[in-house]
Amino acid sequence: MTPAEQRQFLANLRDPLWRLSNLYKIIAKDTSVITFRPNEVQAQFLHDMHTRNVIPKARQRGLSTVIQLLMLDSALFTPNFKGKVIAQDQDAATEIFRDKLKFAYQNLPPALLAQVPLVKDSASELLFPNGSSVAVTTSARSGTVQMLHVSEFGKIAAKFPGKAREVITGSIPAVPPDGLIFVESTAEGAEGEFFEMCRRAIAKQEQGARLTPLDFKLHFYSWWDAAEYRINPAGVAITEKDNDYFNDLELKLRRKIEPERRAWYVKTREGLNDDQEKMWQEYPSTVEEAFKVSTEGCYYTEQLRKARMEGRITTVPHDPTLPVSTFWDIGQNDETAIWCVQQDRLTYRAINFHEQTGENFDYFVRWLQAQNYTWDVHYLPHDADAKRQGKGPKPQSAKDMLQELAPGWRFEIVPRIADTNIGINQTRGVFPLVVFDEARCKDGLTHLELYRKEWDDQRAVWKDRPRHDRHSNAADAFRQLGQAHANGQTRRQITPPPAGKNRTRSARVV
Repeated sequence: MTPAEQRQFLANLRDPLWRLSNLYKIIAKDTSVITFRPNEVQAQFLHDMHTRNVIPKARQRGLSTVIQLLMLDSALFTPNFKGKVIAQDQDAATEIFRDKLKFAYQNLPPALLAQVPLVKDSASELLFPNGSSVAVTTSARSGTVQMLHVSEFGKIAAKFPGKAREVITGSIPAVPPDGLIFVESTAEGAEGEFFEMCRRAIAKQEQGARLTPLDFKLHFYSWWDAAEYRINPAGVAITEKDNDYFNDLELKLRRKIEPERRAWYVKTREGLNDDQEKMWQEYPSTVEEAFKVSTEGCYYTEQLRKARMEGRITTVPHDPTLPVSTFWDIGQNDETAIWCVQQDRLTYRAINFHEQTGENFDYFVRWLQAQNYTWDVHYLPHDADAKRQGKGPKPQSAKDMLQELAPGWRFEIVPRIADTNIGINQTRGVFPLVVFDEARCKDGLTHLELYRKEWDDQRAVWKDRPRHDRHSNAADAFRQLGQAHANGQTRRQITPPPAGKNRTRSARVV
């Protein structure tokens, strides 16, 4: 290197973007070693990034690579800088450390490498002479760091919710306001810490709100603008249904989805055993699609799929000639969910759903009265019969309190069963008899769709019991219908009240 070239090189080292485009080697997809140069997506991200960044994305868009190289670069050129990557599991942590951070460091230009010898080189951390370091771990607990990258947070949140909560409550607050946080992942359905983080960022974006340093900015990256996601369409069978999907997508995006991209999408989905939900998860077309339901471990996936195919999730208006029953779950932390159902011979018409937290029974009675339905029976879970000391002089059960608030209504207890799984199977059995009003039962249907088994972190398998989360109250309330139907409580003939009678009174049961 001539003296002039050396001076220019030293001048270039002051520019972080030049360093990112010239100093670091990466392993390409074809296993060759190349100098990293940001592609269009990576360059746009570097231009748009905020202090806090949440990134739902399609697979292999290169965002992890640019974030980790930015972390390494910051450590090499900033004294006392600490960067940390949280990986979903040990295999992922090992790969990130070995193949991204350490590989890029070991392949620096020799003259530069000689200036930054390692003070510490462990299996998960690089410590440099300037007091800076980069580390990769699976633990969410940490001290103060200037840059945090949470890799595949959607998968962490889905399988290790406890660790995800530690990220939210421990790791993220440890980054100072002027530090950098990157939370990226493919999605894992419409729940969990990653979903909630994205939901808030989407709301900020839609509102056009000005972001503070502590607000997360949304960055979404799909498959349809990736140069490599296209193949020759010759010989690829693209169905009319597929083309309808792509045509609708063109309208949403206001851009063409070329035959080469359509062919790539169809063949990629074929490689995933034609699992459309896996495509939504791994290669979403829109940010909304990224969070379509991931059904792994869910109890009612097949039942809801059939309900949709058979047109049983539709518009179901209230029929004034039929009385309405309700099916309740009363949660341990003031969470209550209610399904409103009419029975037409052997068909159950789910016409409404309501849930609320932190309200007393008076609130729910008033809400039900406001619907102006004719009431049949209000079915309560078995623990609604347990006597508890309240504000009055003697212990009362939930059933007692409701009966006092609505003396003209009829309340029945659905008997307890020894095994919740039996009740879940009974509920699966009643699904073919139920039609749902799509609009008024929207929240309840979402809860049923996401009601799933508890995950065993240690054994990495689904447990044989439900997870108690924000979806379980609605599912438990609906389970009362399944159990009541199975034990014969709902098999009765309903006589509508005579015309002109007060419709808020109980219907006569024969």
